[in-house]
Amino acid sequence: MDSPAGWGIGTVCARYPDGEPGITLRGPPSPPAATGNTLSIITGYDAVTLREKVDLRAAGERLDELGELRSLSALNEKVSLLRLVGRLDEAWEISNEAVRQARFTGNREQLVSSRIRRAQVQQYQGKLDEARSELSHCVLEAETHEWSKVAAVARQHRGKVCFEQGDLDAALADFTAAVFLLEKAGASAGRIESSLIAVAVVESFIAEARENA
Repeated sequence: MDSPAGWGIGTVCARYPDGEPGITLRGPPSPPAATGNTLSIITGYDAVTLREKVDLRAAGERLDELGELRSLSALNEKVSLLRLVGRLDEAWEISNEAVRQARFTGNREQLVSSRIRRAQVQQYQGKLDEARSELSHCVLEAETHEWSKVAAVARQHRGKVCFEQGDLDAALADFTAAVFLLEKAGASAGRIESSLIAVAVVESFIAEARENA
């Protein structure tokens, strides 16, 4: 895709969490949380791909901290971190472990969240059709049970898959729905920011496409 009008190639910066445990977005660098477990790892979003910009050193440090921990929350965080640093084979293996653990020891909402992370790995592996299908199942289950925040995350990431497939109308519908679901769940303005950024980027692409038609 070419850069949308008015955006250019660069980074869309955000300063707030995007639903990943132990991972925060940042504008200017900020110190780690008092617990020492939350590092500023996602530094923004690329305005062309909508993929995360990553502080690789901070991600590596956090992976070292997690070590051999095998709790569900630790596994899910490892999946996200490994995906972000490009260690996709490891991310896939651990994502399957997280799904198995959530299925046997967690609740249904936790299982859906783990499946969302696994689908994100598929997206990064280039398996866009598989990722979109899995995320669609997650959207359906989350919305059926009115898990608004989980549904918002599923919609957000399915929107990214649609965006990479060039299905801009579907991407826009998902990003817009994510904003609505987050607002419904009472999320802070900061939490909603990444979805609003995605809406603006896709609208710019659509507008440019119409101008060039």
